[in-house]
Amino acid sequence: MPFTNLFLTVGPVILLLMLALWFLSLLLKNSSIIDIFWGIGFVSIAWLTFKLAPQGYLPRRQLIAVLVTVWGLRLAIHIGVRNWDKPEDFRYARWRAENGASWWWRSFFKVFLLQGVLMWIISAPIIAAQTSGFPAILTPLDYIGFLLWIFGLLFESIGDYQLTRFKADSSSKGKLLTTGLWKYTRHPNYFGEAVLWWGFYIIALAAGAWWTIFSPILMTILLMKVSGVAMLERTMKARPGYEEYMKKTNAFVPWFPKERS
Repeated sequence: MPFTNLFLTVGPVILLLMLALWFLSLLLKNSSIIDIFWGIGFVSIAWLTFKLAPQGYLPRRQLIAVLVTVWGLRLAIHIGVRNWDKPEDFRYARWRAENGASWWWRSFFKVFLLQGVLMWIISAPIIAAQTSGFPAILTPLDYIGFLLWIFGLLFESIGDYQLTRFKADSSSKGKLLTTGLWKYTRHPNYFGEAVLWWGFYIIALAAGAWWTIFSPILMTILLMKVSGVAMLERTMKARPGYEEYMKKTNAFVPWFPKERS
């Protein structure tokens, strides 16, 4: 099945998944379950594509499907464990309060449909990498993409682990995490996430899908300007010491802390 047909097939599947998830959120009164599903959704897309695109070069199909699965399941497990037995995430809770009785239907469009459309668009390199049968060899670009993915996943995972341990330590209450990877970037998890998506793109590039570059660009913009860094920092600025931390530490790309005179 060529890319266009497969891409158009994936869209309705995502819509059905988002409808089911929306109904579940109504039962649970918790829209933040979408965060757990984000990674799982891409895993579903990767394996659906794997099944429906036998014409693609098998080692590349296997590579991209496995990488997406490892990333998606790790992210889903991390968020699921973090949110277990916790109230609805503050972002969705605020929207629920602002929209009142109409949130039940507004949530479908503002949360589930919107994220479903983003998932569909961003999945383009995952689909494209599996639909092309050429080149029928793993090229240097495949290996570069794989190395970028490893770096991004490790950076994201280590950042998440360091933050989880920090929050679990009772002596850390009221303090900021400014050590480990958090010494070099205020958001190592978001930076790692962006890097691994560029890794997915490089693998798609190896299959000739240069035009899917909109996917990692969109993901990076979302992480930096919309749902990631920008949204979290509007909340974090009120924390004691955070403005000083902002002056010393890069928001996204890691670098050595700035010396304060």
